[in-house]
Amino acid sequence: MITLEGKVALVTGGSRGIGAACCRLLAQAGCDVAINYRRRTDAALAVAAEVERAGRRALPVGADVIDPMRVEAMVGRVVEELGGIDLLINNAGIWTDGSIETLTDADWARMIGVNLSGVFHLCRSVVPAMKRRGGGAIVNVVSTAGQRGEAHHGHYAASKGGAIALTKSLAVELAPHGIRVNAVAPGWIRTDMTEPFLTPERIDESLKEPIPLGRPGEPEDVAGPVVFLCSPLARHVTGATLNVNGGAVLT
Repeated sequence: MITLEGKVALVTGGSRGIGAACCRLLAQAGCDVAINYRRRTDAALAVAAEVERAGRRALPVGADVIDPMRVEAMVGRVVEELGGIDLLINNAGIWTDGSIETLTDADWARMIGVNLSGVFHLCRSVVPAMKRRGGGAIVNVVSTAGQRGEAHHGHYAASKGGAIALTKSLAVELAPHGIRVNAVAPGWIRTDMTEPFLTPERIDESLKEPIPLGRPGEPEDVAGPVVFLCSPLARHVTGATLNVNGGAVLT
């Protein structure tokens, strides 16, 4: 029932994990896909090949989302080579730990820079292109940590909480232009970043609270809701945060 034929999507952090799953599913729904990455060129090229096997155009494009000039250049290249941008998936992010007594200014700045300022940089750069297309959809990948806080991850929780607030603000601001802005909030998802914490011997330690559905999620479990929020089936949904956590955190 979901078709995004003729749409162009830009997915940040698209070379692995949730981002790569989003690229694949968007292509299956009919999208041409720009795959943003920072360092993993080979992985981005592999995802691009999957998009092309689905019959869609793919554009791997490197940029660190913390750098506004590189973001602006990336967006310009996507518009020039793929014809525009209809969908933006702000997925690029980092996750580190540290108590309030040990976190450094550099730790804080990097976390906020990637996870929150990066979202701001992308939205600011992409919105004019979406307006030229007559509308669009933005989906920000946030976290349960941004909804409830998380001990020893205060900088991460703050960055994701800020992204949730930005989502709500932009939803109201951009609605008159036909641009919907939503978020998905994953809980524990098996990715390269979390895999060390989700080994059989560590899973009880990592999952301080039970997951009612009985397992950590997979990247595809997040990609589905992302594609739904991009689709016409969600045409009356904006400013929402959709939980994808197996029932572990209910808000």
